[in-house]
Amino acid sequence: MRTRAPSGSRESATQSCAASGRILAAALCTAIGGLLAACADTPPMPPAIPTAANGPAMTTIDLVQRDWHTDICVSSEDMDASLAVLTEGFDGARFLCFGFGERQYVVERRHDPLTMLSALLPSQAALLMTVLRASPEEAFGTPDVVHLAIGAAGRDGLQSYLRASLRTDTAGHPVRLGAGPYPGRVFYAATGTYDAFHTCNTWTARGLRSAGLPIDDAVLFAGAVMRQARHSSAALPLAPSGASSVPHLKPCVCTAKTPGPSKAPDCTPEPAL
Repeated sequence: MRTRAPSGSRESATQSCAASGRILAAALCTAIGGLLAACADTPPMPPAIPTAANGPAMTTIDLVQRDWHTDICVSSEDMDASLAVLTEGFDGARFLCFGFGERQYVVERRHDPLTMLSALLPSQAALLMTVLRASPEEAFGTPDVVHLAIGAAGRDGLQSYLRASLRTDTAGHPVRLGAGPYPGRVFYAATGTYDAFHTCNTWTARGLRSAGLPIDDAVLFAGAVMRQARHSSAALPLAPSGASSVPHLKPCVCTAKTPGPSKAPDCTPEPAL
């Protein structure tokens, strides 16, 4: 004859299981949210350009960390015509910064648990472009920026990667998804997809490889990309904290031009994400 466990014991066990389930679900959502906030098969990963082919350093790019997320910033002066067109509508653009993300999360601002869970599987991606009138270290802070020297082949390789990452329409124009969360930011449709094992930081690492830098792209988090960049022989020292290469400009992003008399664009301090 079997004896029944006291009803209190059964209820306690049920409550314990339910509590454990809630804790596990919360932990899972937190982890997924972190990966999404850090910002998939994107365009095929280009091999790093051999140093000899990359040639002498002729310009620099900037790697920026913003919490869990990373961006690649390129001087507008180094842009070829196919990418320089993205600055149209912005006066005084000096740098373009590009970051990758899961489209529903970053564009539609859907942060519910179902959206975060679905992002574990390949999902649509977006590129967020930030247009700067000031240098990246002014806009984001010197501790969060790494200067990297590249040659002509590296510059061309990175720009090819950026072009391949932008989804285009039948006329060959980048597909614009809308304005970003702050002035000076624009969302574009990205090629490929986002998933839990290919985050914004994986996309960034591949971009750095395309520029000929010795970066391992098997990364998920911003810290891993930043550590590799800082250890790269191509890393350059930043200006001392507080110094500015353009002292007449405050840290800011560009805002789009508005109809009316020509005037310098308004400038908004770069907000934290």
